[in-house]
Amino acid sequence: MRRYNNQKTRTLLFLAFAATVILSGCSESYTPKPRGYFRIDLPPHQYQLLDTIFPYTFPYSTDAKITILNKDSDWINITYPKYKAVLYFSYKRINKKSDLRKLINDSQAFVYKHTIKASAIDEQLFVDSIDHVYGLLFDIKGNAASNEQFYATDSTHHFLRASLYFNVKPNSDSLAPIINYIRQDMVVMIDSLKWKKYF
Repeated sequence: MRRYNNQKTRTLLFLAFAATVILSGCSESYTPKPRGYFRIDLPPHQYQLLDTIFPYTFPYSTDAKITILNKDSDWINITYPKYKAVLYFSYKRINKKSDLRKLINDSQAFVYKHTIKASAIDEQLFVDSIDHVYGLLFDIKGNAASNEQFYATDSTHHFLRASLYFNVKPNSDSLAPIINYIRQDMVVMIDSLKWKKYF
């Protein structure tokens, strides 16, 4: 039977313990890299005029496609197939002041339903007294289902509302470049919106 020297064993155990403490104290803590997203190269903005039978006209992106939902309702969709995004447009004819108030209240209530997922909601006012276009653009921050919405009216006859949705799971970080890109298109739409006099 082999005999072990107690002094030698204690020295080896002490050295092993000391090495473990020193190595664990000097090592860097590992932090995983945050998940990255693919770089999206967005083309320069180019527009074409939507000028059809509808009671409104505005420029829209040449990258987008128009879908007419129902000629009787004057509702359309503007689809960005490359980005899996859709702008849903609804139009209402105003008959009296109480209709306008209800349409504005309904639009704002619809926007603020997103507060559950939204981190903030910013509003941008648009006033064009020459062409009688008065509107609000809503920037809904965070992982809400719709990040951009607006409504516009002439306050007497026309009311137009638009909402941006993506056919993907909401993720404001990965979608941010596309949201900003389409938001610029929406600003151009509101700035250039004209009503047709067909009454």
